[in-house]
Amino acid sequence: MNWLNMFTGRLKINYPIIQAPMLGVSSPVMVAAVCNAGGLGSLPVGGLSPELTRQRIHETKSLTNKPFAVNLFAHQVSPYTEQETIPMRNFLLQLANKKGYNLQASDLQEFTHYTYPDQIEILLQEQVSIVSFTFGCLDRDTIKLLKANGCTLIGTATCLQEALFLQQQQIDMIAVQGLEAGGHRGTFMENIPLPMVGLFSLLPQIKQEVHVPCIAAGGINNAQTMKAAFELGAVGVQVGTAFIATEESEAIPCYKKRLEAVKDSGTTLTRAFTGRWARGIRNELMEEIENAGIPIPPYPFQNSLTAKLRKLAQQAGDCDYATMWSGQSAGKSTFKTTKEIFMNLVEEYEASYGRQQ
Repeated sequence: MNWLNMFTGRLKINYPIIQAPMLGVSSPVMVAAVCNAGGLGSLPVGGLSPELTRQRIHETKSLTNKPFAVNLFAHQVSPYTEQETIPMRNFLLQLANKKGYNLQASDLQEFTHYTYPDQIEILLQEQVSIVSFTFGCLDRDTIKLLKANGCTLIGTATCLQEALFLQQQQIDMIAVQGLEAGGHRGTFMENIPLPMVGLFSLLPQIKQEVHVPCIAAGGINNAQTMKAAFELGAVGVQVGTAFIATEESEAIPCYKKRLEAVKDSGTTLTRAFTGRWARGIRNELMEEIENAGIPIPPYPFQNSLTAKLRKLAQQAGDCDYATMWSGQSAGKSTFKTTKEIFMNLVEEYEASYGRQQ
């Protein structure tokens, strides 16, 4: 069958399949494996320092000569005082003490928050040709600068209003993120309720009014879901959770193991870990924070506050206090290599629908 279309041609890939950028999960090895198999790997660098951003790009380049996307966080840092974080800081110290983790008060203050303007020069110097982003939209000057340097820009929308805004900003492609998707919601319109629309309801509504090519994200994990997305107008699909349990994933072993047991209602949306709504597997830390009755600081403050505790839990192999982002189709995860997962998607689709193309 012929996989090639305007989407694959623009991104210089063989198959219209993107590996979702998952910070803390998507390693340079995973990204390169997808690229080398003919898809588009996505390297997440949102919130990282310029130095670490360059290092991750170099690591990926050392493993593939194919194009890959670099994913940014396009949020604005909300005004928030250190005084307002004191209740949450004290509560996290209590939790750490209860669990026997060595968390000090000094670990929960004086954070540095990097935003995408800190990283743009690195992307230009490294000649990154595809830039995706979430949590908002890049500013007009940055959009012009990246486009002037030949970058293809991919934004994220969780509702029609956001998609229309991205189109107005002349973003090249839009990742349409349904409610099923694991990890952070890409929502950025602050004057509307949190969009909670499933992919297969959202995608055709956006396609009816938006002319920018759309990528389907959320619950895509086999030939059937890929076919449904294409029939509803997507030019490509973005797959995340299916890659979490792979050999190249940076997820800790107990996180990978828990994916197997997740049922359809086994994930939930929470602000507990980072201050932004995100979908993950429910665990003890999530419930402790949500039930504490303490105001959760906005992103990135809550993310910084909980980061050290979550890292200590990861080092101890403790999934009760670690982050386990996951989509609603997590239970179908299998322990294979990234290339095997990717090629299984391609081969299953060709076997099921190849003659229809």
